Amino acid sequence: MNRRSVLALLAAVAVATPLAACGSTPEATGAADNGPVELTVSVWNMATTPEFKALFDAFHAANPNITVKPVDILAADYPTKITTMLAAGDTTDVITMKNVIDYSRYAGRGQLKDLTPLATKGEADKLNGLGAFRQENGKYYALPYRQDFWLLYYNKKLFDAAGKPYPTNLTWDAYAELAKSLTSGTGQNKVYGTYQHTWRSVVQAVAAAQTGGDLLGGDYGFLTDQYRNALALQDAGATIDFGTATTQKTGYQSVFENKQAAMLPMGTWFIAKLLADRAAGTTDADWALAPLPQRPGASGVATFGSPTGFAVNKKAGHADAAQKFVEFAAGPEGAKAVTAVGVVPALLTEQTRQAYFALPGMPTDDGSRKAFTPDRVALEMPVGPKTSQIDTILSEEHQLVMTKQKQVDAGIKEMNSRVKTETD
Repeated sequence: MNRRSVLALLAAVAVATPLAACGSTPEATGAADNGPVELTVSVWNMATTPEFKALFDAFHAANPNITVKPVDILAADYPTKITTMLAAGDTTDVITMKNVIDYSRYAGRGQLKDLTPLATKGEADKLNGLGAFRQENGKYYALPYRQDFWLLYYNKKLFDAAGKPYPTNLTWDAYAELAKSLTSGTGQNKVYGTYQHTWRSVVQAVAAAQTGGDLLGGDYGFLTDQYRNALALQDAGATIDFGTATTQKTGYQSVFENKQAAMLPMGTWFIAKLLADRAAGTTDADWALAPLPQRPGASGVATFGSPTGFAVNKKAGHADAAQKFVEFAAGPEGAKAVTAVGVVPALLTEQTRQAYFALPGMPTDDGSRKAFTPDRVALEMPVGPKTSQIDTILSEEHQLVMTKQKQVDAGIKEMNSRVKTETD
């Protein structure tokens, strides 16, 4: 999932830190960092991702002898650039793990330092998303500092205008019926009951999280109900259809902030954008949160998400300072720093949750607070040696099903066949 511009307006208060070059230097000796240290950390889109500056400033305040120097990379180029850097022996100290698929590849190649001692002490066991960084050998090579998960956003004014009660514990069928009843108008004035974005996770990751299905397993029958629900919403005109959204490159932010949709299933990263835009006066959407809709008879709230973490380069020039930074970012002070800019920390304790909901502009109703305590958060895409190939296959077939070039059953049959034959 892409959140490159989600925090853009919050960055207006951030002063850019000098950037480091991405060149290689001699391999680190592993010696302790006793004097002043310039710690290099790879990041993406520094100017529009204020969580990085918040963490760097907080860490420097706590460790005055260590100055953080970001290695800033365009978000679209980040995975390729980091892969090249590590392969070339670059000594950037801390590598930000944008997703767990890339992380697993770097860890498997022996390019990251073993952080198992940090992952098994103190409050580390309270870190949401930590399990995603556990490798098959039982070791950890990164720690999460943030953990996003999916929930349901809704516009209170649109619900009030339609005379509908705010959503609480919806099933997917109830959600679909509610979306239909909230849809009104035509043409440019049409308001949709919901907006389901074009990412395959909107259907596939939801189904996997709520049925226990395996997105790497090669048997995708568990996707059937979720696809039929999504297509029924399109057929009823209760959401922008997939083809139109793809062709017009529809952005979920603008659809929701411009009050074109009453509901929006989306990740928690969108909260920071909403807070920033409300503060800037670029939207007056009166929004709140509810748990993601569930399957009938579900026990508890199941959703999905992904952690973002920091790892120490195996060839870090300042390994000790790098480990200190990773531990800080994943700990209480790091959680406090990212919470202040509207980012959901991995260490989401009751204290950090209260601080989060105390942010100006956050909804304070019980339903929104409940949405922040799902019972289960599954990993958006499991990690394995064939993950990248399978992701491509599932994305291609998702598009064909959602544009009705294939019927649901035929699309799922093709997923089964292609995963089994193309990933051998």
